Amino acid sequence: MESFFSLLERRVDECASFLCVGLDPHPADLHAPTAEAALDFCLQLVRQTAPCAAAFKPNVAFFEVFGAAGWTALKRVMEGIREEAARLGKYIPVILDAKRGDIASTAEAYARAAFEQLEADAITLSPYLGRDSLEPFLAYPGKGVFLLCKTSNPGSGDIQDLMVEDEQRIVTAPRLTLYEYVAHLAQTWNMATSLGLVVGATHPAALARVRAAAPELWFLVPGVGAQGGDVEQALRAGLRADGKGLIINVSRAVARAQDVAGAAQEWRERIWQGREKVMAERQKSGETGLPASFPAEIADGLLAAGCVRFGEFTLKSGLKSPVYIDLRRLIAQPRLLAQVAAAYLPRLRSLSFDRLAALPYAAIPIATAISLQSGYPLIYPRKEVKEYGTRAEIEGEYRPGETVVVIDDLATTGGSKFEAIEKLTAAGLQVKDVVVLIDRQSGASEALQAAGFRLHAVLTLSALLDYWEKKGSVASENIAATRQFLAQSRS
Repeated sequence: MESFFSLLERRVDECASFLCVGLDPHPADLHAPTAEAALDFCLQLVRQTAPCAAAFKPNVAFFEVFGAAGWTALKRVMEGIREEAARLGKYIPVILDAKRGDIASTAEAYARAAFEQLEADAITLSPYLGRDSLEPFLAYPGKGVFLLCKTSNPGSGDIQDLMVEDEQRIVTAPRLTLYEYVAHLAQTWNMATSLGLVVGATHPAALARVRAAAPELWFLVPGVGAQGGDVEQALRAGLRADGKGLIINVSRAVARAQDVAGAAQEWRERIWQGREKVMAERQKSGETGLPASFPAEIADGLLAAGCVRFGEFTLKSGLKSPVYIDLRRLIAQPRLLAQVAAAYLPRLRSLSFDRLAALPYAAIPIATAISLQSGYPLIYPRKEVKEYGTRAEIEGEYRPGETVVVIDDLATTGGSKFEAIEKLTAAGLQVKDVVVLIDRQSGASEALQAAGFRLHAVLTLSALLDYWEKKGSVASENIAATRQFLAQSRS
């Protein structure tokens, strides 16, 4: 049987729409506080929006409040959606927004109610009770499940942003946010391509992190419209590499419009055009060297904090440079420092190592912030050995034979990396990888590779220049001079 997400993708392609129309019959929107009024409200909404809806999402709470009559009304709404889809000669999936979470026979009863009584195509569930609470729902072929991951409400961070330790070793990081862990779990549980995630548009940075954790899953994205989520930011953060992989729920902004059909069409076009814009940017960024998930906030922050300056400077390597990058200034910018540390994590999670090894001095606060966010233990080789106390060459606990990943702020020629690696290997530690925030593209990657080490950079100087040029943040003559410098460095 064809999977739910295959059917959903077909509907998205067919109507050129990522719009999921939420069916939330708020009491204030009804002509009377009755189940019959809720039914009338939803059926009118369905008829006016079906041509441009990728899916419908009725919220069970607004029906359950009316007791048995409300359940009957909900069942009639589900039938009404199928009837309208048949009239149009289309398949329009229905996602039951129930947020169920229970175990054993109770979960089985919820699954029968959703998929047999109401004949929903998919349902929202809580992952809090673990995989066995999902199994009764996943047992239905052709049905889908959207797990709550990072929800759109302001208080979602109270629990979902908690740092957790991955004792099951599902990911390489010892600590990550709970919502990221849920995303990784969903990847492993998605055996029959029947699982997706609920990720709010009100948290675009979190949405990007969930996409990094679950690159193939479909997302149901609430929070756009009345809740204030930005469509373009959500698309930029949440679209898969193929330009699909999410539907954006809009409820009140459509239902309360003077022209409901017109509002639905406007939202459909707005979202689809936003998708086209994001994909065009990604295509262009592929030509210019910008990564698809370019950390624009960090790029802007580095300029604002004076971490990047243009003029004439002599680097430690002896090179004359038209740009100077001073990431020591990050210690005066706690929020920016935290963002920088978070940007290292996707690179680090793809590597195998026992602890971080920070290069003094600029990388020590960065690596400390990484350690606090991730739980990776930290050491650092001293520039000069103390002539008192322990006279340690390397500060922190470690065992010979362990593998460390070198953390630095920048890479220019690679000289300082070799100095540190020599101290680390002399202490019996293994080094395979070096991770930096910015690769100045002046030979470090090639030099390290020739010596058997791999350089991983969050950003390249070229990518930063492309971004600042596009935004008009840096004078064109400074951009040109720096590009000329890079070209000479590579020759």
